[in-house]
Amino acid sequence: MKIKNGFAKRNIAGSEIVVPVGKNAVDFNGMITLNESGAFFWDCLKDDTTPEEVVKKVVEVYDVAPEKALIDVKNFISMLRENGLIED
Repeated sequence: MKIKNGFAKRNIAGSEIVVPVGKNAVDFNGMITLNESGAFFWDCLKDDTTPEEVVKKVVEVYDVAPEKALIDVKNFISMLRENGLIED
């Protein structure tokens, strides 16, 4: 799975924001603000990967148990799916 083309993460005034680009700007009316973890997950999902691979990267960078990281990653992926931002 990976982030669909047509969405970009931008740093605007110190906040990480996901915005639609190109034709997605017409279909997706809004933006998503990411916290530090969300921005990290987003970066991990720019290339084709699995939730388990993202969890491995999270555990390497952050002081978090793999079980907690998996829950957070799955919740983030669910949010992306609900908003049509991810492809399997």
